[in-house]
Amino acid sequence: MKRFWNFLKSVVCELKLITWPNARQTRIDTTTVIGTTLFFTVFLGLIDWALEALLLNAG
Repeated sequence: MKRFWNFLKSVVCELKLITWPNARQTRIDTTTVIGTTLFFTVFLGLIDWALEALLLNAG
């Protein structure tokens, strides 16, 4: 049980060393992730649509 408490203490110490992002940086990162996700969703959707149209018209 002592090893468990030592582990928890080390986790708390490590968490204190983390430099957490501020609200502005979090907004920027979140917007980047959502924008990239939307871009690739549309991009892959268009590729899927084009390939489906080519395969249906070829056969």
